Amino acid sequence: MISLHFPSTVAGILVYLVGLLVLWVIVSIPVYFAGKVLTGGRSGLGDAMGATLGGGIAYFVVFFVVSFFLGAVIGSSAAVFALLLALLVWLAVYKAAFRTSWIRAVGIVVLSWLILIIIDYAMVHVFGVTLPDFLPFS
Repeated sequence: MISLHFPSTVAGILVYLVGLLVLWVIVSIPVYFAGKVLTGGRSGLGDAMGATLGGGIAYFVVFFVVSFFLGAVIGSSAAVFALLLALLVWLAVYKAAFRTSWIRAVGIVVLSWLILIIIDYAMVHVFGVTLPDFLPFS
């Protein structure tokens, strides 16, 4: 069983927050490169960081709010509807952040995942380390 503990000291909290910031930057790098490719170079690292942060927050809020309220009405199948709606909202954030079409937003997501997998593969073979499990089927 996994046990998560939030730090209780000021130093621990600072290390935790710095770790989250570093993780945010690392996750934004593949999104940045994918955005550069699919927007013709119009996007920057700020767009990628805004998309990863905004998309994650929007996904989380929509999924849990829809699951909670719709779950009271239709039961456990509300989670499927919440997942689909949350993914659509996440794509809408990417669409807005990169000022692009829906198809290009999907392309940015897919290309970002491919770049992340390549980075993970390279890190394993060059440094012997890996990113945390990020694939749903790992």
